[in-house]
Amino acid sequence: MDSLERIARNKNVARAAARQLSMEQLSKLSEVIDEVIKQKQDEDKGRREEEAKKEQKLAEIRAAMSDAGLSVNDLVGEQPKRRRGRPPKDSNSQAAKND
Repeated sequence: MDSLERIARNKNVARAAARQLSMEQLSKLSEVIDEVIKQKQDEDKGRREEEAKKEQKLAEIRAAMSDAGLSVNDLVGEQPKRRRGRPPKDSNSQAAKND
């Protein structure tokens, strides 16, 4: 993978690597790379379409909430407060144990 990245970044390195391959191998490599590029473009297009649909749905929900006079705070109930760490020692129970 490291050498493929070097080849992709530097035209001279790519030329040197291509000199080691036959024309048949170069043609096959070109076909494979074209296929990979097309697949990656299709994946990117699908991802962008999904993000656009998600944004559209979000805008519809926001508009519906606005029309209903609601805010996000109306939908989310009050969150319980979390206690962190150990609870403080009860001084009354300690005094009773010492007696």
